[in-house]
Amino acid sequence: QVQLVESGGGLVQAGDSLRLSCAASGSIARPNIMGWYRQAPGKQRVLVASMTIGGYSSYADAVKGRFTISRDNAKNTVYLQMNNLKPEDTAVYYCNMFTTITKVNYWGQGTQVTVSS
Repeated sequence: QVQLVESGGGLVQAGDSLRLSCAASGSIARPNIMGWYRQAPGKQRVLVASMTIGGYSSYADAVKGRFTISRDNAKNTVYLQMNNLKPEDTAVYYCNMFTTITKVNYWGQGTQVTVSS
């Protein structure tokens, strides 16, 4: 089993920055993809950014140029640096790990990010 623990959410003003962290522990299979999803009230959970264990990253169009994903494979940790936050970024952000051989999804408990205008 794998546990994902997120931290770093909070309440900020538009234009501010936040950094989310997600630490994975347990029986972590490799290779894997780690990423961040978000879910706003009344909306579906959507992918924000992801990164393979080899460092290939992808981003949702809505966050390109503002958010940066990174990971420390030695620490099994993924980060999301969020700059120039907008009110529409308000959501619960979930950490995700997808193991590419066993094809199992793991989720964190979520962390709230609220951006006021």
